[in-house]
Amino acid sequence: MAQVAGVLWYIGAMSETNPTADVELDLQGLMCPMPLLKAKKALNGMAASQTLRVLATDPGSERDFQVFAEQSGNTLLRSSACNGVFSYWIRKKT
Repeated sequence: MAQVAGVLWYIGAMSETNPTADVELDLQGLMCPMPLLKAKKALNGMAASQTLRVLATDPGSERDFQVFAEQSGNTLLRSSACNGVFSYWIRKKT
């Protein structure tokens, strides 16, 4: 794992039930629309089929990331929430 400009890069195996991120963004503390905009920017710089993990604290991000995945053709592999932190695993479309 290496950190480049505030983004963590991971290399590893992934399954639908336990996804591993190629890129991770910690966007905690940012409010709408920033988490989604930064995630879209990150996805634009990624290769097809890579996975992005986003950490956010904006409660509205739950709906935002679900709708974004549906409309963009990317796949929301998994989402979870724990103690006010929302995690999203998004696979970039091929």
